[in-house]
Amino acid sequence: MSNFQQQISDCLPDLWRYAFALTRNRDAADDLLQDAVERAWRKRAMWEPTGTVKSWAMKVLLNTYRTQLRAPARRHVTAPLDDIAQTVPAIDTLADQLALAETARAMATLPEDQREALLSVVVGGLSYKEAAATLDIPIGTLMSRLGRARAALKAAMQPVESPVS
Repeated sequence: MSNFQQQISDCLPDLWRYAFALTRNRDAADDLLQDAVERAWRKRAMWEPTGTVKSWAMKVLLNTYRTQLRAPARRHVTAPLDDIAQTVPAIDTLADQLALAETARAMATLPEDQREALLSVVVGGLSYKEAAATLDIPIGTLMSRLGRARAALKAAMQPVESPVS
């Protein structure tokens, strides 16, 4: 097995989690991952060893996802957000499942640029530098988007206090 092939193989779990976080659907994540890995394999000569294969592959995956979003056949496809809570085996209690579903719903309300930044760092496990390169934005812009995304999530997930009478 070539070094490039081994490195792609090693990052498949992270790529799938990122694909699932973007699509919120297991089947769509599988399809996206397959399309992205095929594209990465075809374009492997374009990878330059200045960064990691993982960050480059995540960029290929994100670009594939964006291309699919622009395709007319996929434009109106929606996925239930509660699927995320049902696919995480480490969650044992109903309260944890509800919290995870609430987080998924709150993340879905974020603007696309903030959601992509948050997912690439939190789900994809990329460093800020790698995530900025993946999204083709300066690192300061990435940090700003992450800050706004985290603040929006915190605000969306604050319990609503009822007035005391």
